[in-house]
Amino acid sequence: MIAAHSPAIQLSVLALNRHYLPVHVLSVTRAFCLLYKGAAEVISVSDGTFHSYDFDNWREVGQLKLELDDCENVDWIRAVNFEIEVPRIVRLLRYDRIPRNGVKFNRRNIFLRDENRCQYCGKRFGTHRLSLDHVMPKSRGGKATWENIVCACLDCNVRKGGRTPYEANMKLMKSPYKPTRNPVLAHHLSSRKYECWRTFLPDETGR
Repeated sequence: MIAAHSPAIQLSVLALNRHYLPVHVLSVTRAFCLLYKGAAEVISVSDGTFHSYDFDNWREVGQLKLELDDCENVDWIRAVNFEIEVPRIVRLLRYDRIPRNGVKFNRRNIFLRDENRCQYCGKRFGTHRLSLDHVMPKSRGGKATWENIVCACLDCNVRKGGRTPYEANMKLMKSPYKPTRNPVLAHHLSSRKYECWRTFLPDETGR
């Protein structure tokens, strides 16, 4: 239905459950599939209010924007014979589950928390040039926890070895911590494209 080669296909869509609580971050392809099947609706936020649209109505709104040349900060997907705006938020019409509290402890979330930046040299790297380091070495009882694992480049990880940062004369950029918000959401909220997500996300406390 949509062109897979469009750059906009790489964007993300916030999914709300039926009660308007955020539950997932979807790919654009998945979001459009749900919209087309009638399993979801678009939620459009403007000036502190929001409106809902089914697939056909959302397509009509997009065509009107194109005619009026009102396309600032809008991304488009080209289908076979029309263009359609990429939604930022959808609501799952048959999904009642309540989102689970807590942030999953995994490699991707640690990289996102640390912004792909080595916590010793401060440089940013692609994920293939990064590793996870135990601040207190595993060989000395260091646990695999949010508070003891940091993102480190391969060179710094080798240099530190089985020592503590103090012993290796290497200073951490910041103390590792457990995020209060999913790092995927935090990463997207740093972009203006996803600012409307804040309408449905609670204010982050603490960090």
